[in-house]
Amino acid sequence: MSEPIRIYVPQGSLGVGIFPEEIDHAVAARPHAIAVDAGSTDSGAAYLAKGTSKNDRGSVKKDLELLMGLQQEAGIPFLIGTAGQAGGDLNVDWTRDVVLEVAAERGYTPKIALLYSEQSPQVIKEKLADGKITALPPLGDLDEETIDTSLHIVALMGPEPYFAALDAGADIIIGGRSSDPAVIAAYALWKGAPAGPSWHAGKISECGAQSTTAATGQRGVLIDIHEDGFDVEPVDPQFKALTRGISIHSLYENKNPWILTEPGGELDLTDCEYVQLTEHKVRVTGSRWVPRPYTMKLEGASGNLFQTIMIVGITDPNVLAEPQVFHDRMQFVLTQRAKSATGLDESEFHISLRMYGYNGVSGLPPAPGSVPLEIGLMGVITAKTQALASEIARACDPYFFHMPVRDGLELPSYGWAFTPGDIDRGPVYQFTLNHVVSVEDPMELVRFETIEARP
Repeated sequence: MSEPIRIYVPQGSLGVGIFPEEIDHAVAARPHAIAVDAGSTDSGAAYLAKGTSKNDRGSVKKDLELLMGLQQEAGIPFLIGTAGQAGGDLNVDWTRDVVLEVAAERGYTPKIALLYSEQSPQVIKEKLADGKITALPPLGDLDEETIDTSLHIVALMGPEPYFAALDAGADIIIGGRSSDPAVIAAYALWKGAPAGPSWHAGKISECGAQSTTAATGQRGVLIDIHEDGFDVEPVDPQFKALTRGISIHSLYENKNPWILTEPGGELDLTDCEYVQLTEHKVRVTGSRWVPRPYTMKLEGASGNLFQTIMIVGITDPNVLAEPQVFHDRMQFVLTQRAKSATGLDESEFHISLRMYGYNGVSGLPPAPGSVPLEIGLMGVITAKTQALASEIARACDPYFFHMPVRDGLELPSYGWAFTPGDIDRGPVYQFTLNHVVSVEDPMELVRFETIEARP
């Protein structure tokens, strides 16, 4: 490498908002490429199941206007990973349409590469039959029924599909489901940068400037990858990269702070050193890449169950004194009521009670002797159809609204949050696959095409 390769990572997720002045700083820094992640599984399975973006279209378009303007001015590649939040084919196409709209309005004519990593059920069944799929905890072995009930299945890409797009001369690359660090590391790896520093730089900058004093994914960072390691600094000089913040980001969303498993290898950080190079910049050395058989994570999502919810607020001192007793009694009473009213077996529906103000988030009781000031009780009824979930909720309504903590007490009335009290929530979106598939070729499960934007 004759000089470091500089990557501008503008934010932690496309659509969260860019400060326009950061674009000016980025232009002055003269990066070789722009790279940004656009999705995650953090917000649940709905976005893969529905093929929709978590972020609103207007916000994504505003960010793209700024970043596509920079791409045009600097004449550098712009890489987007896990497009449209989930990286399915619909998510990629949604992002493509926004990019084409911006290009048409601004008179840009970029060459756009589309990387699709959504899989057909038949392909996954063939891989399963060939013994190429293994489960990640806590899931068990995959079966064909699970494959068939999945609305969409994606395979998580490494950097190689981005290499192919860069080889094809793409100005903008819109990737399907991808490893977060891989999108950021791809350009440097394509240019021949060492794998250890490139992958580690991708990990540190995957959330934009979150690992710096800016402490938010709305801010950007500059990554300089060189032969011995990489340097990281915020793009806006009012913020700083400090050794503590940069080093601890390896703990973020990672089961092992020293080893990160990625497609085609593991990133080993056990020998890393973090040095405060300047007031604003940290240098990282010692990152090692250990090749391993190539695997791609599989993610699938279903929506074949339905829910109705009910919410009340409770200030009854009898309930507040014994919330766990109340919870257990309510659970039993509602379950029995649902069975008697509908004739359903207990295996055909599920009732969950979530007591906010007591243990609705953690599921754990508070410290012994403490008494909540109030409890918000949410009942969640899940069944195979919306009609059944709604029927169960209505059958349970009087008990949910009036049941005392024990027999013999005056009948209480709790405070409905809404009326009517039962609210049909619609489909329940769940992840169905958390597995890995072994492949011989990193492009084996990826479809690649290019299009030319027209003004």
